[in-house]
Amino acid sequence: MEGMIETSETIDEFLARHSMDVERLIREAAAKEVMPRWRRLGEHDVDVKTGPHDLVTDADREAELFLTKELGALLPGSVVVGEEAVHADPSSYEAIQGDTPVWIVDPVDGTRQFVRGETGFCTLVALARRGVVHGSWTFAPAREQFATAVRGRGARLDGEPLRAGSPDPGRDLRVATSHPDYTTDAEKRALLGLWTDGVAPRPCGSAGLEYLAVARGESDAVAFSWEAAWDHAAGLLLVEEAGGTHLTRAGLPFTVRGGNTLPFTAARDEATARKVVELLSAAV
Repeated sequence: MEGMIETSETIDEFLARHSMDVERLIREAAAKEVMPRWRRLGEHDVDVKTGPHDLVTDADREAELFLTKELGALLPGSVVVGEEAVHADPSSYEAIQGDTPVWIVDPVDGTRQFVRGETGFCTLVALARRGVVHGSWTFAPAREQFATAVRGRGARLDGEPLRAGSPDPGRDLRVATSHPDYTTDAEKRALLGLWTDGVAPRPCGSAGLEYLAVARGESDAVAFSWEAAWDHAAGLLLVEEAGGTHLTRAGLPFTVRGGNTLPFTAARDEATARKVVELLSAAV
């Protein structure tokens, strides 16, 4: 079947041909399902999933359905792992472990911001196989920003190359951290290691936009304590291809397949990543 992926090499070929098609579909999903609902939600349009900060709207559901259909058709033989589908059927997350190419989708990352009518939300899509992320798309429609990355080919924001660079010497490291509601006691203790001289931690917003801030050099690092692949896959490749890196508290790269030692960091450069991991480990 045309478009079927058989090897990681043909994933690269697929991306060379179809990366712009993926971008077009993401823009279409936002135009049809997300932006018409932005700042127009009523109370009945917002549901709570696992807690007061874990919200879902019709924009999340309908955009994911659209992308699931269209991305699956674009790459026959692939599967889609989306946040809302996994909430309905947790076993569907297991597809990330297999050999089949997987689209990892967060239809509205930053739903709390979306519900409040703020601009800090985005759609995240990544294409992975065997735990390796090959393509990344981050679209913030309210800000008209579109970031992309292809493994080995660099990262771009609105067509311009992204370079994370390194923090300015002598300045406090700007680090976005997990929301306290989503951390265990052990993870809270680890994150407390960042409350020290030379670091300026703050709670994170949309994970996808926090990764974009690192890739742009606007933020120095993130320190996150959860593994949901839809929040991290696109952003981690974006940071990597912008010249940054990521490490778990065990000193290993984060993997979307799970089993990571948390918290973990993604940072503008290796020295920053190792500094953050050192602080996270010292407090445990």
